[in-house]
Amino acid sequence: MSEDQHTEWKASWRDEHLKWLCAFANAQGGALEIGRNDKGQAVGLDNAEQLIEELPNKLRNLLGMVPDVNLLEENGLPYVQIVVEPYPVPISYRGKYYYRSGSTMQALTGAALDRFLLGKTGKRWDAAPVPGVRVDDLNAESLTRFRNQATSRNRLGREVLEEDNPGLIEKLRLTEGQYLKRAAILLFHPDPERFFTGAAVRIGYFEGKIDLRYQDEVCGDLFAQVRNTMDLLLTKYLKAIISYEGIQRLETYPVPEGALREAVLNAIVHRDYAMAAHIQIRVYPDRLQIWNPGALPEGWTLEKLLGSHPSRPFNPDVANAFFRAGEIETWGRGIQRIFDACREADTPDPGIRVETGGFWINFPFSQAYRDSMAPGNGPSGTSEATTQERILALLRENPEITRKALADRIGITLAGVKYHLANLRQAGRIRHVGSARKGHWEVMDDTH
Repeated sequence: MSEDQHTEWKASWRDEHLKWLCAFANAQGGALEIGRNDKGQAVGLDNAEQLIEELPNKLRNLLGMVPDVNLLEENGLPYVQIVVEPYPVPISYRGKYYYRSGSTMQALTGAALDRFLLGKTGKRWDAAPVPGVRVDDLNAESLTRFRNQATSRNRLGREVLEEDNPGLIEKLRLTEGQYLKRAAILLFHPDPERFFTGAAVRIGYFEGKIDLRYQDEVCGDLFAQVRNTMDLLLTKYLKAIISYEGIQRLETYPVPEGALREAVLNAIVHRDYAMAAHIQIRVYPDRLQIWNPGALPEGWTLEKLLGSHPSRPFNPDVANAFFRAGEIETWGRGIQRIFDACREADTPDPGIRVETGGFWINFPFSQAYRDSMAPGNGPSGTSEATTQERILALLRENPEITRKALADRIGITLAGVKYHLANLRQAGRIRHVGSARKGHWEVMDDTH
């Protein structure tokens, strides 16, 4: 027998034990038993009847609640049991809020307290209003892109999509009275990190545990963060095995693109933005890891997360906008879709770990992939090297081609083109002659 989420033992009464009762009321309820040692054995009480008389008034006056206070007996030894139900309103003790988590008591402060108080009033963190921000401050281009996505996925009525920007924001339930919600800023403001520290993604490539070779930070609205994070991972951080079926060229990544996209979406949509920490994506030669700050829904375990479960988004208003844009489902199948994509591609199952303050998802690379990437092992190449060869071929074909035209011809973003051009220039393989608008490219390999 041991203490758990719903049970706490104390050998004798002290008023500071009111913190434990406060913690039970703010969590899932529980019982505090006075007259048991830390092994759960009854040790008896000399003042049991006195406590039965005093505790109900003390609990009412100091905590504002009236739990059941029972005088019980075990092996002839009396003890007092105080049974607390979970309360729908926040309970404080001397101005502080406590919460029961597992067999421990936590004093709630900062972001955790903010989230707890909002939850007790039936709201979530992303639904809180933010004064001083107007619809005109949002990114009009992001709103247009959202309209286009929602139109193609047919998840919003035409009458909603034809609204002006203030009307669209209101129809998406992203306003609270005259104010925009936090979700509106995350979804459509060009710089949400100005309001919420850590609202960005950091990507790094590591040779070892601490040997960071290069890194990027992805900022902007959440939709842009998803697009640009995926673009960087596929064009800069992950090497692909190149193969052919007839004349069709195939690129096989160590993490299936569908699984990777689902994991990135899960991290960005469902993270805890009240925590001032960035999402981290760490790429190693043998694995890719994603960490995002957050917590499981109350009462959930890792087993429940990995099994069949209903959708319980951490940020409901953010998740609703991503659903309307066709980016996610609302069936609670995100984790299962990651595993399905990995199994379909015959890559190892990912590992998921929940720890205090966040989640880790680890994608190990298969041994076959790692062998194929070893130097001298056949014709397999990398997506980065192949992309750069395509850029060189286009520069030879048209030395005056623009960066945008390169992006359109190759099928990557403008940021990806700029990245590859910078690498080619640094390697001495190309140079740009003349002004940015009227100049031309020279491929240095062709001049020797």
